[in-house]
Amino acid sequence: MIKYQFFPRSRGVTEEMEQIINCFNLVNDNISSEDNDLVSNEVLSILRPHLERIGFTVETGKTKDAKIDVPVLFGVDNQIDKSFYADALSKDGKIVVEVEAGQATENHRFLKDIFEACMMFDVEYLILAVRNKYRTHNDFERVYTFLETLYISNRLHLPLKGILLIGY
Repeated sequence: MIKYQFFPRSRGVTEEMEQIINCFNLVNDNISSEDNDLVSNEVLSILRPHLERIGFTVETGKTKDAKIDVPVLFGVDNQIDKSFYADALSKDGKIVVEVEAGQATENHRFLKDIFEACMMFDVEYLILAVRNKYRTHNDFERVYTFLETLYISNRLHLPLKGILLIGY
């Protein structure tokens, strides 16, 4: 079952985010971590046609040409000096989607995703998808607790308008 929570919790999801959530709901049976043991690239490939249908560019592989570069730093003559890769990017470049599997909490990959989204030029929202079930724990609950603490403590202010956490 797909679960989701938007942070900060004082705001609701936008229409674009509802479309993304619907993409996950459409493929739930194929990606559910309760019934499937897929790596993140497999989940992304199942989601790809649905995300593309709503106007997202989606990574198609691991080669440089198949990845999605999002600028971070610009140099002389506006040349891109530094960029990070995204799993998917909205047409207007404001929403980044990152899909994680086993590494989400084991290696704190979700923290890297948050950091990179914060550094990406013009990005306003991060959609972070993690497994509901991984080994003996629930990654969605672990990341939820972290994000809840981050936003409630009010000690660190992110440049993003929000983060949508999706559990699959």
